Amino acid sequence: VQLQASGGGLVQAGGSLRLSCAASGRTFSDYTMGWFRQTPGKEREFVAADIWNSGGTYYADSVKGRFTISRDHTNNTMYLQMNSLKPEDTAVYYCAARYRSSTWSRGYAYWGQGTQVTVSS
Repeated sequence: VQLQASGGGLVQAGGSLRLSCAASGRTFSDYTMGWFRQTPGKEREFVAADIWNSGGTYYADSVKGRFTISRDHTNNTMYLQMNSLKPEDTAVYYCAARYRSSTWSRGYAYWGQGTQVTVSS
C-alpha cells in the first residue's frame, strides 16, 4: 500500500488542523492505520490508530480528547482532526499502515512521507 500524507501547516495555539492520508494499491479496510509524529532529536512517537475490521481507535494520552482519527472507505483516506493544538504538538506527522493487525502502537510496515505541523504560542 502507498500512503500520501497532507494537511500540515502553521497554526496558532488553540487552533485546529486536519491531516489527511490517502492510501492506494491495496484494500484499505484490511489495514490498521496509524499516525505518528517526530521532532528533531527524538524518537518517532505514536499518536493515534484505527484498527482494521472496526477494531476500535486508540490515542496517546497526550492527545486524547483533542485529536480524532477517522477513515473514509469511499475514498481510501484516513484523517487526523487536531483541535486545541499546543506548541508541543509541533512535529512532522507520519501516517502508517499495518496489514490486518490488532497491534496499534508499533510494527507498521508502510509509511507516508510526513507532513509538518507547527503550532505557534
